[in-house]
Amino acid sequence: MFGFDPIVLAIVVLAAVSAAAVAYALLFSKIEADKKSASRINRVKSAESDRVKVKAARDRVQELSKRRKSVQDNLKDLEKRQHEKTKKTLSMKSRLVQAGLTITVAKFYLISAIFASVLLLVAFIVGVSWMVMVGVAVVAGLGLPRWVIGFLIKRRQNKFLNELPNALDVIIRSIKSGLPLNDAIRLIATEGTEPVKSEFRRVIEAQQVGLSISDACARMTIHMPLQEVNFFAIVIAIQSQAGGNLSEAIGNLSKVLRDRRKMKAKVTALSMEAKASAYIIGALPFVVATLVYLTSPSYMMILFTDPRGHFIMGFSAIWMSIGIFVMRKMVSFDI
Repeated sequence: MFGFDPIVLAIVVLAAVSAAAVAYALLFSKIEADKKSASRINRVKSAESDRVKVKAARDRVQELSKRRKSVQDNLKDLEKRQHEKTKKTLSMKSRLVQAGLTITVAKFYLISAIFASVLLLVAFIVGVSWMVMVGVAVVAGLGLPRWVIGFLIKRRQNKFLNELPNALDVIIRSIKSGLPLNDAIRLIATEGTEPVKSEFRRVIEAQQVGLSISDACARMTIHMPLQEVNFFAIVIAIQSQAGGNLSEAIGNLSKVLRDRRKMKAKVTALSMEAKASAYIIGALPFVVATLVYLTSPSYMMILFTDPRGHFIMGFSAIWMSIGIFVMRKMVSFDI
């Protein structure tokens, strides 16, 4: 084993430390200059990268603003067309189509006239007064047939709203599986359930005569003037103009429609008590009048034989109509 002299070892260490100190002292200025240069270069590079990021962010903001403006223009255009189409839906021909009936307007008026004539003949045979006969003719010829058309339209629209989310789900699965939107709509038009099937068939027929998919979907609001259909047309129009994930957009729309239906069902359930109270209050005067007539006919007949009774009945009918209208507004909710 070789031994090391501690004094020699200490001298070597001190010489190494002294040499390092001398080297650092001589190279300190160069090291500091290199550090400053590297720091300056890094700042320049970061400034350039920040400039690029700012430019990219500015471009994204401009693109988003252009897209937003395009969406707003499309929405305004769709709302304008929807307003024009809503005016057209007031015609009897459009109402017959909305009700799902295939009869013409002339045939509808003919059936109404025949129905009014039959009831007028029955009233004449019974021997009622001419004022009652005129009222029966007006109600049978103008009021009741239009009420039936309105009832059929409402029932068909409810069926459409119940089936529309399912049809949208089929479209979503078709798009995710690789089918284009036209084929997905054609699938609903051939294998869907009524009345969704017939409405989407009209979209396919409109495309076959040269309309775009967005315009064809917008035409659905003519035969089915519902907010949900307008939502669907807006989604298709925006996606065709601005692009994006169509399946995700239609999926969100399907979820919104289902939530709206759930909310309507919840509101209907919560308002049933108020509706029942309104029905009872509205029917109470007629029930009481019928019971009084059955127990004391002479007490009630004066309302039908005396002119003052006619005035009282007319005034009461007006107030009853106002009350029923107010109660109907109180228990009816738009969602």
